[in-house]
Amino acid sequence: MAFSSSISRVSGGGVRNAMPNSHSVIDPTRNPVSLSRNLSCVQRFPVPRLCLISQQGKQWSSLSQTYASLTDISVDHSMENIELPKGDMWSVHKFGGTCVGNSERIKNVADIIVNDNSERKLVVVSAMSKVTDMMYDLIHKAQSRDDSYITALDAILEKHRLTANDLLDGDELLSFLSALHHDINDLKAMLRAIYIAGHATESFSDFVVGHGELWSAQMLSFLVRKKGFDCKWMDTREVLIVNPTNSNQVDPDYLESEKRLHKWFSHNASNIIIATGFIASTPQNIPTTLKRDGSDFSAAIMGALLKACQVTIWTDVDGVYSADPRKVSEAVILKTLSYQEAWEMSYFGANVLHPRTIIPVMRYDIPIVIRNIFNLDATGTMICRPSGNGDTKYVDSPVKGFATIDNLALVNVEGTGMAGVPGTASAIFGAVKDVGANVIMISQASSEHSVCFAVPVKEVKAVAEALQSRFRQALDAGRLSQVAVIPNCSILAAVGQKMASTPGVSATLFNALAKANINVRAIAQGCSEYNITVVVKREDCIRALRAVHSRFYLSRTTIAMGIIGPGLIGGTLLEQLRDQAAVLKEEFNIDLRVMGITGSKKMLLSEMGIDLSKWTDLLNEQGTAADLQTFVQHVHGNHFFPNTVLVDCTADSYVASHYYDWLCKGIHVITPNKKSNSGPLDQYLKLRALQRQSYTHYFYEATVGAGLPIISTLRGLLETGDKILSIEGIFSGTLSYIFNNFKGEQEFSEVVAEAKQAGYTEPDPRDDLSGTDVARKVIILARESGLKLELSDIPVQSLVPEPLKASASAEEFMLQLQQFDKDWAKRRQDAENSGEVLRYVGIVDAVNQTGLVKLQSYKKDHPFAQLSGSDNIIAFTTLRYKEQPLIVRGPGAGAQVTAGGIFSDILRLASYLGAPS
Repeated sequence: MAFSSSISRVSGGGVRNAMPNSHSVIDPTRNPVSLSRNLSCVQRFPVPRLCLISQQGKQWSSLSQTYASLTDISVDHSMENIELPKGDMWSVHKFGGTCVGNSERIKNVADIIVNDNSERKLVVVSAMSKVTDMMYDLIHKAQSRDDSYITALDAILEKHRLTANDLLDGDELLSFLSALHHDINDLKAMLRAIYIAGHATESFSDFVVGHGELWSAQMLSFLVRKKGFDCKWMDTREVLIVNPTNSNQVDPDYLESEKRLHKWFSHNASNIIIATGFIASTPQNIPTTLKRDGSDFSAAIMGALLKACQVTIWTDVDGVYSADPRKVSEAVILKTLSYQEAWEMSYFGANVLHPRTIIPVMRYDIPIVIRNIFNLDATGTMICRPSGNGDTKYVDSPVKGFATIDNLALVNVEGTGMAGVPGTASAIFGAVKDVGANVIMISQASSEHSVCFAVPVKEVKAVAEALQSRFRQALDAGRLSQVAVIPNCSILAAVGQKMASTPGVSATLFNALAKANINVRAIAQGCSEYNITVVVKREDCIRALRAVHSRFYLSRTTIAMGIIGPGLIGGTLLEQLRDQAAVLKEEFNIDLRVMGITGSKKMLLSEMGIDLSKWTDLLNEQGTAADLQTFVQHVHGNHFFPNTVLVDCTADSYVASHYYDWLCKGIHVITPNKKSNSGPLDQYLKLRALQRQSYTHYFYEATVGAGLPIISTLRGLLETGDKILSIEGIFSGTLSYIFNNFKGEQEFSEVVAEAKQAGYTEPDPRDDLSGTDVARKVIILARESGLKLELSDIPVQSLVPEPLKASASAEEFMLQLQQFDKDWAKRRQDAENSGEVLRYVGIVDAVNQTGLVKLQSYKKDHPFAQLSGSDNIIAFTTLRYKEQPLIVRGPGAGAQVTAGGIFSDILRLASYLGAPS
């Protein structure tokens, strides 16, 4: 277009006086003929005119839209044609709007340019930050007949005037401000015309919005020259020729662009060239743009035309991340990406480059480097042809990164009449094309029974209506059963060139999603195997992303934890977690975040994890009223953590009654609470069936032997094909202590008092002496062995004398227990006379399908007679271990060992979820 800087200046930076006075405003409503005449002095080739009609419908003028062939502008000085050098001597840089957002940042850009040691440099710049949006807003206001476009344009003028005043001085400042005011006056005329017509063609819009790049390029070139370096600025509309396509994109004409670049350089030879990004021209010399992200594309095209050694894209991030760092805090910078990997990740929404940016440089194997202008120490990410070295830290991972696209809907076209019918897919996607919708992903079953595809949610209504209309006859006849829309979807894509040669990548991906309780709606994978794409619920997207990212060892296995019951055992567990957290993170890649702690009265919640060094104070000072439902919703509701576990450290039946619902929701459960597994048989069987059917884990090792591996040993025997004959053991650490010390002249009541004083017993020792706790452990082991027994089926010999069961308090019981010391002394003496000792045991008789709890005497050489302190001992008699039982022995009581057993289950869960084991 013949007004503005594109015509009034030769790109070397000088300003011609071919236009009217730069301070006179050209108003086409007052004198359109004068405007046309003024333009004609610099126009070479007339093209079709655009007639603008007033609101009254009368033609008020014909505004000549004459787009000069910029390369044919006569040059005042004569000079020999200079051959354009190409090759590694050139480096290309691109600076985005953030990089040139203000005068200080433009100074930084100039420093980077002059400090680059390359022999020749071509620098592509965007408009200053937000300016392109401001230019589009001008057009919108003018089309809407909003007079505020004038003040908005003045604000743009002032922004650039102030920036220039800060950067330039002398003749350079005067030259730039003269050109700037000239451009603003021309834009006012253009916008006035749009205002009157109430409409702007695409060519008008492209002409207006491209000015931001013209101004930033000129300011930067003047600044580089001010530093003493030869520098020219290039209006790329003189050089880059593109052919618009029907898909709101453009295709570069490389041959014509190369010819024009040669011609431009022959008149503007320089070692440093500052070029405008984003803008170009059509073959008819009509200004156009390269659309959004066009400046990256400009740099890639110029790099290809010059066959440069490298194209550096300067931005505000340190490089390309393995995942969006706003969603995955552990995302890592990738040192290298192949062209294909970068293309795949950018297509699926990663903040890398626009996919088309990669195409020009691939032809000549020109690497693209993504660097951070605000962190020059960061080496960035290089996009190039793979060399085989890659990122050594993550060399074992076949997946380079993950990307997501949100706000999508799935459209499913389904019916038996589709199978084997040629043209069905063509008809489906023809209808989609007719409404202009963008298909993001396609998946079709091999049976041809259904085709589903993802489209942006804003387009799904039009797509569904078009398909309903196109296939109305087939739907009515039953050949198609439905055209269904599944809203609120997101796409998750795993990208990596090494995926093509690595077996099991898909299995690992889907296993990670399953363990995070993520349901996959649709799947797609190309034969190149560079990416695997899945569709998930939108609310599951972040959890899914974090789950797969950690599974491929790109980040830690993170588990959100809720601790229920911060009493003796729960409090001890929190201390162990506190002490071990750093080691788990650094050495085992496990990040355990306690998101909530709840007791019976107060609970403490956190969004990112409670500081365990002061959890007691925080609970007392900041705790709110305990509410189990709110607590669970908070711990499980944080989408930044793919895995959730609730650790029940209580002995509460009410808490245990929620396990099934929690597991159904994908929440893992770990507990020493015996109430669930020893409760009603049907509930136990229901819980175990759910556990086997899902990837949600329910661990309860500490229910039987505190920290001893009793449950895992039993399962190992059964899973390897052994058959349990009997299980016999001393399961109570309290009763083990009592009978290990009930010897010599010591009275039974004294030993019980000592155990109570040492903290081995419950507050009321009758809870231990009743044998109920042992019975619960026996029933748990019996059920694990396959016996279908209720707790009421287990005969229990209580050690509480019948008259004392009704004692009003624990204190009263302890006083009255002395009355029965003689009875206990006689039992001990009878056993000693037979060379035996007394032990309180639980027995599972798998052969006869029974269980019992009783006081029994054993020979002094029996393993059960060799115990000390509060040790537990369990003997497994099986077909393999028939002559000599398999014995597990160790401490079976105490907060430290019980909490340790729970902690072990937590780490086992982390291993199942993907942590290295």
